[in-house]
Amino acid sequence: LYSLSKEAGRNAAKYIIKQFPQYFDKTFAEPNIPCLMPETLTPQIEGVSEEALKERIHLRRVKDSVDLFDQLVQAGTPVSLETTNSLLDLLCFYGDGESTLEKQEEQKEDLEEPGVNASEQKAQKRQFQRGSQSSDSRWRENNNAERIFKIMPERNAHSYCTMIRGMVKHGASAKAYDMYIDMLNERHKADVHTFNALIAAVPYLKERFLERWELAKVFLNHMAQQEVQPNLLTFNALLKTLRRCGGVGRSMSLSVIKEMEALDIEPSLATYDHLLYIFYRGVDLCSSGIILEVLDDVEKRSFIPQDPDDGMDFNCCDLKDIKLAYRLNKAMEKGDNWKFLDMDRLNAYWSKFFSLLCMMEQIDVVLKWYKEMSPSVFYPTPKNILDLLQALDAANHLEVIPSVWEDMKQLGFSRRNDLLEELLSLMSRERHPDEIQLAFAKCAEDIKAFHEQSGREQAPLEWTGSALGHVTLLFSRVGRTQDAWYVMMERFQQINRIPTDQVMDEFLDCAKQTNCPDEAIKLVKLAASLGLPSSQRLKSRTEKEFELSEKQR
Repeated sequence: LYSLSKEAGRNAAKYIIKQFPQYFDKTFAEPNIPCLMPETLTPQIEGVSEEALKERIHLRRVKDSVDLFDQLVQAGTPVSLETTNSLLDLLCFYGDGESTLEKQEEQKEDLEEPGVNASEQKAQKRQFQRGSQSSDSRWRENNNAERIFKIMPERNAHSYCTMIRGMVKHGASAKAYDMYIDMLNERHKADVHTFNALIAAVPYLKERFLERWELAKVFLNHMAQQEVQPNLLTFNALLKTLRRCGGVGRSMSLSVIKEMEALDIEPSLATYDHLLYIFYRGVDLCSSGIILEVLDDVEKRSFIPQDPDDGMDFNCCDLKDIKLAYRLNKAMEKGDNWKFLDMDRLNAYWSKFFSLLCMMEQIDVVLKWYKEMSPSVFYPTPKNILDLLQALDAANHLEVIPSVWEDMKQLGFSRRNDLLEELLSLMSRERHPDEIQLAFAKCAEDIKAFHEQSGREQAPLEWTGSALGHVTLLFSRVGRTQDAWYVMMERFQQINRIPTDQVMDEFLDCAKQTNCPDEAIKLVKLAASLGLPSSQRLKSRTEKEFELSEKQR
């Protein structure tokens, strides 16, 4: 929670500085450090000129740049090849869409329109936030990038490479391949980054596994013919393609690793991730020593970011091997390796790790990790809590349940029916010492309160017959006769359910313990009115175990 709050604060500060740069235009620092000052985000050069176009490209104003380029072309002003290529770079990076800054400005203008009420503003803001987090825009047919490329009087290798990489980035792999063929026909050479993009696009160009590998080899041969030196990202792109080549990928991936070693290229975390995915994919996890070799390598190194796919989310926890999980955890804590997982992936990693602990470790070790990790290191999921409850049950440490319930309330899980059912079931399954039973009854009282409260934005929790039975048992075992009777009489009837024989027997025990013959008689009448077979037995117990007056008899 602290880390999430910290990151949210940073993002909010960046947003304020970018939206209101006029309030941050004074330099108070001595000496002045330009890199710490806010960027100038508004165009300074007026008029229609190539210099103004360069400025707008630098400021990543996609729409303004295209408009200004069109004005220059219409005026007959020649635009240099270098500037046109820079514009293509901008368009291909954003997929001919708007940059993030432009989207934010348009959204701000829309929300500030008169006549838009507050609820509509909030709805639009949520929609914009979801849209800004969505995947990259798709490559549109005959978009501005294609239009400008076609009207360029002169094109060089940079022009073609930019278009190819943009098309691959935004899902137009077939167009990218056609553009590459045109580039070869024009006798231009691609750079290593373009080949990396084409290799990554292979799964979208061919359907059969063997055909994919053959096409990837074609690109590798072209690299050799054009004397383009492969880099780490080339091999990572190749391995990423082999992830989608089935058995062909498994048979060829180790050859790729050997080729990397021959060229003295050190693997990155993405290399290991692709390799492990190839050999340990899906639920049918095969037994292979590759993961041991990977961990041997990872434990010796502290990594730096080299590939956008770099990450420490290896699947040791999926293999259900606690020793491997401990080794991965140790490797992740080395140096700055932990930074390769963003908050979501880090929380997912700890969630899997904790679930594995609950399954494989002794309960004392599980509780030690739980106290150290939650909620400072990771935010437990409902599944983690369920795994913890099951681990406590297996180790017969149910006395810890009340503290788990307190954590559930803080984590916002107090309205999860699956967790409440499991919690109540474990607490009511058997009798415990008085101190524990009192703590359990307090938990049951909280759960009953959560079922009965209802807010304007919260739907009331619905009782189930089993949950009501568990609550009645917990109240009965600590002598809370009136509370137990209220649940049994009012709530059971409200949902048209019938208490079990165990619930009625233990309520009768409670009535005897607290010397409440009237409640025992009410129970007998209730059983008789429902036509339960146990009514006669309850009547006999009441007559035998209670001192009844003639009127009560």
